[in-house]
Amino acid sequence: MAILNFDANQVPPEEQLEALPAGWYNVQIVGSEIKPTAKGGAYLQLDLQVLDGPYAGRRIFDRLNIQNENPTAVEIAYRRLSAYCHAVGVLKVEDSQQLHGIPLKVRVTVRTDPSGQYAPSNEVRAVKNINENVGDPSTPQAPAQTPPWQVPAQNQPAPQQAPAGPAAQVQGNTPPWLQQANPPAASQDQGKPTKAPPWAQG
Repeated sequence: MAILNFDANQVPPEEQLEALPAGWYNVQIVGSEIKPTAKGGAYLQLDLQVLDGPYAGRRIFDRLNIQNENPTAVEIAYRRLSAYCHAVGVLKVEDSQQLHGIPLKVRVTVRTDPSGQYAPSNEVRAVKNINENVGDPSTPQAPAQTPPWQVPAQNQPAPQQAPAGPAAQVQGNTPPWLQQANPPAASQDQGKPTKAPPWAQG
């Protein structure tokens, strides 16, 4: 038995928070701590707080295996740590607290446990500077303008009709390089009867 003298009316009950949807978030590091692993290694845990949007105030955790028997895991951890350093502009770090409180961007995914023993959780997959364009698909994009050659015919101005008569060939749709600048003069024999060739004479 334990005497608590606790009044639950004074404390809101704990809520089970769902994992954040996958995507890019503006965050800042608000906590960092080196913790031991079960196999004698160590990891650097970074506590990231979302700065804006509908999930402002939520936390995301990133764990970097800076001491591990697997050299590949250690290399990946230090590359990620370098990404954090470049994102916040602090390239030489003596204390992890130097990385705190500086806005940056992270891309998170949702990891699910195949066994169903643990609830879905978030994983940090990429780190960028706060001012870097990451091509977030949720950001509205300006509508692309339709090229003139793809505009529907009903939206194009009607072509001018060529005048009737002999000038139509010149002023109509005939390209300039096919137009005759000096049309030939009328034949002097115009209006006179034409003499039939010998094979056509009776």
